Amino acid sequence: MLLVSDVHGEYDALAEVAASGEPLLVLGDLLNFVDYRTMEGLLADVAGVDFVREVAALRTEGRFAAAAEVWRDFAVGREDEIRDRYDELIEGEYRKVVAALGGAECYVTYGNVDRPRMLRDALEPGPARFVDAEVVEIEGLRVGFAGGGIRNLGVPGEVSEEGLAEKLRSLGEVDVLCTHVAPAVRQLSHDVIGGRPKQSQAVLDYLLEFRPPFHYFGDIHQPQAVLWRVGDTVCRNVGYFRATKRPVRHR
Repeated sequence: MLLVSDVHGEYDALAEVAASGEPLLVLGDLLNFVDYRTMEGLLADVAGVDFVREVAALRTEGRFAAAAEVWRDFAVGREDEIRDRYDELIEGEYRKVVAALGGAECYVTYGNVDRPRMLRDALEPGPARFVDAEVVEIEGLRVGFAGGGIRNLGVPGEVSEEGLAEKLRSLGEVDVLCTHVAPAVRQLSHDVIGGRPKQSQAVLDYLLEFRPPFHYFGDIHQPQAVLWRVGDTVCRNVGYFRATKRPVRHR
């Protein structure tokens, strides 16, 4: 069983992993909204590279409110045009995802940059399967999935802590928990480059109550630690696939 997260448009490498013949679990963030290393992504396609550089510079300085204001100034009066352009681009990206996964046994949940309904629609009728708030038996293990990123910008791929806690409660006991977001453990949830934590207390509470042997997640591209133990659970960040192009194999 192989796991990846934060594909962010790296579909050729994803296709190579999917062709391995092993079950593949994809833990969200398939779209490449913006790669601050190269300035590539959907934001550049819509607003241009110079705009992305300006926003990236503000975010690097920690001026997140200013970056948001720059976006609002750009979008005002053009909301419908921008939304339609994004929808068109995202549909094209998800067609690439489906092609990359081919006929492999794949289980795909969503992250904060994804559009869950559009992703589900693109994957149906299969064979790749959209999974969220459900338990699937894979290689004899009960694997629970709870997708979505923690609410920050109010985008479709985000979920409230209450909503995530409800999903997790619906899973009950599992052998392997798969989420996009990290538990509220500093070493796992703080990006040493991005600087801001992205974490879920609901995930941590689930781990402490239900004590699954393994928890896999993504979202944090440059964490302080990729492997950590929370009580009885081994927690593993499966990595920034766009950069590493390598899956993690469940041991």
